[in-house]
Amino acid sequence: MPERVDGRQPRELRPVTIETGYQEFAEGSCLVSFGKTRVLCAASVAERQPGWLRNTQSGWVTAEYAMLPRATSTRTQREVDRGHPGGRTQEIQRLIGRSLRAAVDLDLLGPRTITVDCDVLQADGGTRTAAITGGFVALRLAAERLARDGRIPPATITTAVAAVSAGIVGGEPLLDLCYEEDSGAEVDFNVVMTGEDAFVEVQGTAEGKAFDEAALGALTGLARDGISELFERQREALRLAPQT
Repeated sequence: MPERVDGRQPRELRPVTIETGYQEFAEGSCLVSFGKTRVLCAASVAERQPGWLRNTQSGWVTAEYAMLPRATSTRTQREVDRGHPGGRTQEIQRLIGRSLRAAVDLDLLGPRTITVDCDVLQADGGTRTAAITGGFVALRLAAERLARDGRIPPATITTAVAAVSAGIVGGEPLLDLCYEEDSGAEVDFNVVMTGEDAFVEVQGTAEGKAFDEAALGALTGLARDGISELFERQREALRLAPQT
């Protein structure tokens, strides 16, 4: 069995940390790290709905995603300088929004919007999965604050959500790919699941060679085990978070 670039076992996550309360003014925030990948997640509450939800009692959860210019080995231009977000950015922030909405009863949220900003401080693969995992913690903290203030019921958050990557590298199924592994993967998956053991999204692509049903099962099984560990990290971070 070939050794991974960082010495991990095939089924082993990178070191994961979730530091809550990272931004003082956000209703919920955390800094999430998957190895060298670091994403700042902040949830902001606005007492208004999107236009298409007016005259209803439903709320909305959405997300924005951005990568800082030196999150990568060479500087990338800020997307604001280009006048619009790129296609990759739009695809990722829609994925984050869909994933987080799977954790929320939007009718109980009421006529308000929670926006979760996910800013990549450093990228080493898995930025979208780290953003979803940390974004849920930020969202949960914001919802807990609203519940303590009596503005929403405690049951508004219905489940947890987390995500992880998996892939086939050198013919071997691996969990939680770093950039070097991801860039050389024959098959690349991103998997999002709820705390009820249900899939929100499975993104799977054959980069070099088509995969069969056995590979599909191996990768989703790896991801399920990894996400189970991530739920534990989320629970611990939320348990230790100071109430404000």
